[in-house]
Amino acid sequence: MKHILVTGAYGFIGRNLALALGRDPDIETISVDIDTPKEELSRGLETCDVVFHLAGINRPSGEGEFETGNVGSLATALSGLELRQRRPLVVLSSSAQVLLDNPYGRSKRRAEELLFDYCRRTGSAACVFRLPGVFGKWCRPNYNSVVATFCHNIARDIPIQISVPSRGIEIVHVDDVVSTFLGLLAKKHEGAIFSDIAPVFKIKLGELAEKLYKFRKSREDLRVADLSDPFLRRLFGTYMSYLPPDGFAHDLEQKADVRGALAEILKANGHGQFFVSRTKPGIVRGNHYHDIKVEKFLVLEGEALIRFRSMATGDKAEYPVSGYELKAVDIPPGWTHSIQNVGNSEMIVLFWASEVFDADRPDTYPAEV
Repeated sequence: MKHILVTGAYGFIGRNLALALGRDPDIETISVDIDTPKEELSRGLETCDVVFHLAGINRPSGEGEFETGNVGSLATALSGLELRQRRPLVVLSSSAQVLLDNPYGRSKRRAEELLFDYCRRTGSAACVFRLPGVFGKWCRPNYNSVVATFCHNIARDIPIQISVPSRGIEIVHVDDVVSTFLGLLAKKHEGAIFSDIAPVFKIKLGELAEKLYKFRKSREDLRVADLSDPFLRRLFGTYMSYLPPDGFAHDLEQKADVRGALAEILKANGHGQFFVSRTKPGIVRGNHYHDIKVEKFLVLEGEALIRFRSMATGDKAEYPVSGYELKAVDIPPGWTHSIQNVGNSEMIVLFWASEVFDADRPDTYPAEV
């Protein structure tokens, strides 16, 4: 059993990391944040094999909080380890802003220096990641991520503001951050080093907004972006994760004649994956969630109840659907979901996934709704 301490566990990266760690039965995760009792931090310091230090401040009420949140929180953890004469691997979430002369960047640099000094003094190992902007599910909008703010607002038809559309940004996806962090667990580490996350994506703010508005329009014109592009696939999953729970479903235009009715669901130009299932009455399919992958369900025949539960907040949603109404239901990342045949006859459902199934990386994790 490997013991992992995650500080800042209820923040954006921490939530995604803790969720991924929880999928491994051979890992015990001790999650702490600002409101966690001190006894839990002590337990983590006494038992941990790895510390992911994600705690920090980037929007304080005063400059002094940068020092407390970004340097003081790390100092507390390191002094606790030194007092207990323990030498776990310490992974520090730093920032690319250490290269800038601003209060936040200076505090992050001091945290790096504190960690490197600790490693020289104790012989401990550490990995420091100077992260650029990070995007993905559960990032807080209207805070410090333009991607999160744009996704949240556009998904709700709230106007966005762009002062300089030509301004470029560099961003990484949170799932790539988490995957890199998890990869550290299987390696042997010595000394203190800087490490990188890949891939890093570059985009201008105007182009970012344009792509997100196209995602929004895709629920009307049914035209899906080229999801063979790694960045667009991640950005699409991110945008869809910001849909409000009461907005997952959208009506489809039906073309009816004497033969019946027809409704287009997607115009994918060969991208993504469609599949169909036949399910007997009472049977439940699903009870899993995805990190990046987006799905869309369309009941063609029979009656179904589609249930959702947020892996972040526990919020729930339900959609009763049937083959008579032709309503598509979107399955955003981070929501565990199931579909049950609640009718008396066989149920036929058309499914679409935003990426072709990869047995080596299925992006499908079991979790009861």
